[in-house]
Amino acid sequence: MTGILLTVASVLVATNRPSALSNAVVRTTGIRVSAPASKSADPVERDYEALLEKDNEAQVEVDEWIRKENAFAEKGANLPSATLNGRIEQRFAPVKKAYEQFILRHPDHARARLAFGSFLNDIGEDLEAVSHWEKALKLDPTKPAAWNNLANYYGHNGPALKAFDYYQKAIELKPDESVYYHNFGTAVYMFRQEAKVFFKCGEQEVFDRALELYQKALHFNPNDFPLASDLAQTYYGIKPLRVDDAVKAWEYTLKIARDSIEREGIQIHLARIKLNAGRLTEARQHLDSVTNTMYAPLRNRIHRNIDEKEEKTKKQIGPVL
Repeated sequence: MTGILLTVASVLVATNRPSALSNAVVRTTGIRVSAPASKSADPVERDYEALLEKDNEAQVEVDEWIRKENAFAEKGANLPSATLNGRIEQRFAPVKKAYEQFILRHPDHARARLAFGSFLNDIGEDLEAVSHWEKALKLDPTKPAAWNNLANYYGHNGPALKAFDYYQKAIELKPDESVYYHNFGTAVYMFRQEAKVFFKCGEQEVFDRALELYQKALHFNPNDFPLASDLAQTYYGIKPLRVDDAVKAWEYTLKIARDSIEREGIQIHLARIKLNAGRLTEARQHLDSVTNTMYAPLRNRIHRNIDEKEEKTKKQIGPVL
């Protein structure tokens, strides 16, 4: 099963939310190449633009299938994942063939190599994607998307230090692209031991580096909810917990949440932060706003932890005379 199809299957099992797959695909794809708004007069460029349109149309159609599948799943009437996967494979097959034919005719077209690599990455053919991205860089080393996409690959497969180098190069080439800072921040957070070597610092300073990268990314894309969530979750790793900063980060994320499910999820996070800080009354208040049944296990667990902490505090204080 290919990467995008595995993503489809796992998302359908894990959640019925239509936005879940979209976020997963964006994060695994990296930077895609979009068709330009105006048509080129050059025949080769016109063929290339038509190729991108073919790719984009297939992506949009498949994403719509998945959204409908998730909607059916909410009603308990979704298709078997194998059926959907087969449809997706069939839909992408002619797009892959079109890319291959174009590159046979124009092997030195760097942007086509970059776009084909992104397409291959989407359908789970990672090694083939890497070969085209590397070829794109040889043809034109000024393409920041190629550096970023290769960095994503090395971030998943190693070596992490190479990923760090490549993210830095992407940022140098395009310092106003939020995605590059976001990806780099995630890599630094995930690979803290390697980041200590790369930045020549201690672990707590590594968290600061990750936060700086996330904050830079949020500066360029202030309404990106997954990004704001990643930034806020970084505080869980920092010891001692920076309570006020963590609360501020989650409150910002709450402002840009897109629906009630995301908002209630943030209330769970705020309750956890306040519980850890001993602010038990506030923690309860956050939990009182959580009503969705999908959060019931977490909500109940945090409630029990609050009760236990309150009981422990009472025993330490002793009876009031």
